[in-house]
This record gives sequence, C-alpha cells and structure tokens, in this order.
Amino acid sequence: MTANGLKWVFERGRNIMSSYMILVLLLLDIYSKCVIGYLSSAHVGQDPPFTAQQNPVMSSPAALTSSSASPVLTENYTSRCPSGGLCSKLPSDCITCSFHHNCTYGRPANFSCRSRAGVHCVNERNEPQQNFSLTLPCLFCWQLDSSQYRCSNSTSCQTVSCPRTRYNSSCAVLEHVHCLGKRVFLKRVFCNWTGGYKWSTALALSITLGGFGADRFYLGQWREGLGKLFSFGGLGIWTLIDVLLIGVGYVGPADGSLYI
Repeated sequence: MTANGLKWVFERGRNIMSSYMILVLLLLDIYSKCVIGYLSSAHVGQDPPFTAQQNPVMSSPAALTSSSASPVLTENYTSRCPSGGLCSKLPSDCITCSFHHNCTYGRPANFSCRSRAGVHCVNERNEPQQNFSLTLPCLFCWQLDSSQYRCSNSTSCQTVSCPRTRYNSSCAVLEHVHCLGKRVFLKRVFCNWTGGYKWSTALALSITLGGFGADRFYLGQWREGLGKLFSFGGLGIWTLIDVLLIGVGYVGPADGSLYI
C-alpha cells in the first residue's frame, strides 16, 4: 500500500511538472518570436533622426517663401482672423512670413511677417500695424511636438503586433502654431486606434470565466473561445496561459485595436 501511495505521488508530480514545462516552453516560444520579429524588421519608412552638426546651423541658399510655407488658402480666411488682436498672435492663415533656413536648430529666430489683406491687428502698445517681427523656434513643422499637430487615424492597421506597426498618416499643424516648411506633411506613426474593448474587463473574464472561453468571446475571437469551451480551458493550462497573455497585453481584440 505504501508503494502504491508513493507511485501515485510520483505520477502526480510528473504530471504537474509536465504541465509546467509545457507552459514554460510556450511562453519562451512567444517571447522568442517577438524578439526575432523585432530584430528582423527593417523599420522601413520610419522618420530619420535629425543629425546635428558641430555648429548646428540650418542654412540654404534659397529662401523659403511664404507660399510654400503656408497651406492653400481660401477666400474666407478673414472669417477665421480676429480683428484688433495682437499681430504676433494671429493664426497662420492670417499672415504672410518670409521664413528662411539661416537659423540655429532649436533656437529662437526672428522672421519678418505682415498681415494679409483685410486683416487688422495691433502691436503691444495697441497701435495698428501691418509689418511685424515674429519670433519662433527654428524647427520644421514635422519636427514639432506631437501636441502641436493633428494626424489622421487609420483603422486598417494592426495595433497588437510584434514589432508594432506604423502607417503613413497625413498631419496638419494647428492653426495657431508657426513653423518652417510645409504645414501639411506625411508622418509614420504607430497604430493607436481602439474599438472600445477594456483591458480590465478582458482580464477579469479571463480569471473568472476563462475556462469557458468568455475572455476570447469578449475579444471577438470566436474560434479560440469555442476551443476553450469544449476543452474546459485546455484542462486549465490554456486558461492560465490566457490570463498571463492578456495580463501583459499580448492577446488583444480580434479587430487589431488597442485596449482602453
């Protein structure tokens, strides 16, 4: 009887060790795929980093005219221009500036500007003026902080991937922000749209009802949900794995969106 008991304990321990070995191997396989995928990606189309020289002066023999620095204007621009305000606070559609590249990168620079026809503004002494000087950092529009421009969103790219994917987005500088170069530009940005799925809800379902596939059903993954339902969560192993994968954010919504 003692021998049978020891044999049962040995068999039980071997089964538990086999389950843990399967779990460890699966997690190692997922981690290796992520690392290999990231290292093998060419990162095509990412924004090239700005390389500063010893004397980082942006110079160009040709001056950037105001027509190339501003977007296409409509005849109704006067409706967007405040009357009687400070000239230096006018939106970009209301002024014409002679931007140049002979400035030090990131440093404040002065540019000659004038208000457009039909736009009336004043200086700090509340005196009407048309020609004025505008001070702004020596930065191209695509080098601005992301809070100073708005980009179009794409719902056709996958946000949950390794490495993270990017897409070409059309970005436009906010009207009150002034910068060098084109105000509408293309930028490679990360997929960041969401379909409304909550990470906390998915994790709670995985912990409580994961054995019945409720977490996978919630995320829109019907085939995986049916597999977990009819296999009783893979006898508990699949349930435990999904708790870990959803907890770290590796498993996400089926539509490829981000959690909220």
